[in-house]
Parts: sequence; C-alpha cells; structure tokens
Amino acid sequence: MTSVRVVIADDHELFRDGLRGLLVELGATVVAETADGNAALAATLLHRPDVVLMDLRMPGLGGIEATARIGEQAPGTAVLVLTMSEDTASLQAALQAGARGYLLKESSKADVARALAAVARGELVIGPGIADKVRHAVGGLSPRLFPQLTEAEVRVLDLVADGLANGQIAARLLLSEKTVRNRISTILTKLGAATRTEVVLRARDAGFGSGPS
Repeated sequence: MTSVRVVIADDHELFRDGLRGLLVELGATVVAETADGNAALAATLLHRPDVVLMDLRMPGLGGIEATARIGEQAPGTAVLVLTMSEDTASLQAALQAGARGYLLKESSKADVARALAAVARGELVIGPGIADKVRHAVGGLSPRLFPQLTEAEVRVLDLVADGLANGQIAARLLLSEKTVRNRISTILTKLGAATRTEVVLRARDAGFGSGPS
C-alpha cells in the first residue's frame, strides 16, 4: 500500500480529513485534495496518481464527468468512487464512465483498503453494500470483470465466491470434481492468486457470489 499515490475528490472537508487520516494509516500517500471535479482532473494531470477517490455529487463538474475525463486524459490513473449514492443508475453511470471501483461511504476500513489495492492493480471492485446491484447494472456476471477467464471459469468462480465446496460446484454445474479442481487451479493461476481464500475475497469485491451469510 505504501506505493499507492492518491488524490481525494470530495466537497465535504470533514470527510476529506477523515479519509486522509485513514489513507495515511493504511500507508498510502495523499498527493492532493480537491473539492470539485475540475480540480480533481487538474490534480490528476499534475500528479499522475495511481488512484483518485471520487465523490459523485460535487459543485461544478460532477464525479461522473470528471471520471470520464480522467479516463481520457490520464488512462494510467484508476478512479475509485466513494459515495453515498447506492442507486443502480449512479453505479451504472460510474462504470460506464470508466470507474474501476464503487464503494459506499459507510464501507469499513478493511473494504477501503482492499478496494484501493485492487483498483491500483487494475481490477474492478464493487463494494459489498451494493454488490448485488452490479448484476443488473452490467447485465449479469460477465467475463469482462475478469477478462482473462473463460465463461465456464466465471461460472465456477461465482460458486466458489458463494462458498460452495468442489463437490457442490460439480453437482450444480453437472461436472466431475476433477474438472472443478482443474478449473479452480486455472482460475488461481490466471488471477495470480496464491490461495482459494484470496480468490474468494477478490471475486466478492467484484460482485460475485452472495458473500458471507
């Protein structure tokens, strides 16, 4: 986390203060703080951070348009939306604008830490509070969330994220347990994951599975 450079874009000063403290605690470097989309874009072009933490509703240029412009002018910077908006329309608009992540402001410190690290690696992250809505927003589970996986591997990944054992996955998909084991092994390799637990966490961050009960 120490190598992650961040711009904060939010028009609420108290929230920025708290977020800055959290990022410092996590070991990230805050290179700029802004209160509107135009300033966020300017700071991004000046500092070229790894991640912009973007609020959606700000005066002047809003977060959606700022996200789109950052994608066009600074494609090496990932935008992680951090907002109070949990409606599907905002989620879909942010993803279409090129946001790499979408979290609610009520997210835990652990959720923020995982999301920040994930989007900095180029992954797509959907916060646990709205993960179910991503299925509707992007038309269901899609290999484009993990483009290196085949559709068959995506189906296995979703069930792994649900916490199903290999035998249960095999029964659900009408496969042999050996085939399931092989596909899970391939998924770990393609995602660069060391353990099944790591895959589960990353998949749930991206909206797969139902999460823990």
